[in-house]
Amino acid sequence: MTTSLVKGQKVDLTKASADSGNTLKKLSVALGWSEKPTQTSGFDYDLDASAFGLSSGKVFSQKHFVFFNNLASPEGAITHTGDNLTGAGEGDDETIVVDLDKVPDGIDKIVFAVTIYDAENRKQNFGQVENAFIRAYDDNSTELVKYELDMEAALETVVVFGELVKRDGSWIFSANSAGFPGGFAGLCKQYGVDV
Repeated sequence: MTTSLVKGQKVDLTKASADSGNTLKKLSVALGWSEKPTQTSGFDYDLDASAFGLSSGKVFSQKHFVFFNNLASPEGAITHTGDNLTGAGEGDDETIVVDLDKVPDGIDKIVFAVTIYDAENRKQNFGQVENAFIRAYDDNSTELVKYELDMEAALETVVVFGELVKRDGSWIFSANSAGFPGGFAGLCKQYGVDV
């Protein structure tokens, strides 16, 4: 059964999966969005999902920053399924799969962010996007949580959608919609990624 989240709410996904009769082994984190019909920037809205495997707030290694140019962490714990260049169509636009059994012991948090590609040149921001969401489902395709973002007035070009935190053997999902100043480079710098 899906739990619809509000900003800042946390859910123990390990427990939620067990309550559905499953053992949480893999978690798919899917993100979706669409361009507002009134927007006419002249360019497609190319939003890019990324994941940062963190240890004490910094990336575990440069290869644990997973995005369209690095589709998998070295041990296969975090895998990006591919880049959607337009966000066209219904449902999920990009998905990141986390194989929980392969996550290195040193990683205590995985942060999921979305960046608008070439936003400054295209004059695009999250206020021009609608129906943005993040959802997580287990390897039986049981949706565990969904969080719909309200970015109506947002001028940011980078947003942290959610976080997956390892705590006492459980994986806790935290809903977020924090815009990040400084764009993509600022986000990478925050987590210790070389750009």
